[in-house]
Amino acid sequence: MSTRTDIVLRPHRPADVPEFVRIVNAANEADGIGERTSVPNLTNWLLTKRGAFDPETDITVATVGDEIAGYGFLDWTDTTDGLREYRSRGHVAPAWRRQGIGTAILARNEARAREMAAGYEGGRQLVYGSWAAERRTGAIFLLTRNGYEPIRYFFDMVRPDLERIDVPPLPEGIEIRPINDEAGYRKHWEADIEAFQDHWGGFDASEESYQQWKADPDFDPSLFVIGWDGDQIAGSVVNEINEAENAALGRRRGLLAGVFVRRPWRRRGLASALVARSLVLLRERGMTSAWLGVDADNPTGALGIYERAGFGIDMRSTAYRKPLVLDR
Repeated sequence: MSTRTDIVLRPHRPADVPEFVRIVNAANEADGIGERTSVPNLTNWLLTKRGAFDPETDITVATVGDEIAGYGFLDWTDTTDGLREYRSRGHVAPAWRRQGIGTAILARNEARAREMAAGYEGGRQLVYGSWAAERRTGAIFLLTRNGYEPIRYFFDMVRPDLERIDVPPLPEGIEIRPINDEAGYRKHWEADIEAFQDHWGGFDASEESYQQWKADPDFDPSLFVIGWDGDQIAGSVVNEINEAENAALGRRRGLLAGVFVRRPWRRRGLASALVARSLVLLRERGMTSAWLGVDADNPTGALGIYERAGFGIDMRSTAYRKPLVLDR
């Protein structure tokens, strides 16, 4: 790998987003990742200030001359396994890979993480974190060369068709009801946060993150499959259809973007019942396949639930960490 000497790092500008979209989509195509983004989606995701992220200070753009060659961003979370993790992400345009741009972005993200961590006095161990799909060989090389170690594995799973769906009965006392107003959205959000506390990782529960969730272009509560026990949300599947992505990839695929069951209702078959009904709903909306992501070590047995529902593993991804040590 050659390292360029003319790489310039700068803060982002709102006008950069179309270039970011081009870079992400080109990188996904080059790496065989079946996902695409758009200006509305990436604007909502990347330019929303929230509890652990400020786009004014936490996005870095790498340029060579007048061209944007890549970008990165950083946020942090207090994880459910007791750490404060500063998470680095980024993309480099395929034409600019192996020239030191990813290295420069990662170094800047780590420097920003140390700035953010300098005033932290909460007592948690500090770590850097990142994430890479197994097909992103360049990102894996970059992370491991810089001291990051794999610590958790995740699967993207695909159900290649939506035929022959076995729909089990709902547990006794559970009924499916929609949400369609602010009170319902808020109740759903809070139930999801509660359920997530038993899962590995971290969850941004800030008000800004809630508003961002509702502002997502693919937010469509009519696709949610929610199991109620009286006035309590027992569990839910948040389904999404990304029409722009489907058009770009020539497919009709729905996403089970979030599946949760709260503790009092677990081990009763509710997750399987909700997942099956989600597949039926996606089929009724014209989809011909479905996908989701799952923690390989999910303590609630989610992997087995999805396999029994007809999903198979399509790709593995890895979470990486390394210690963050401050000079004090």
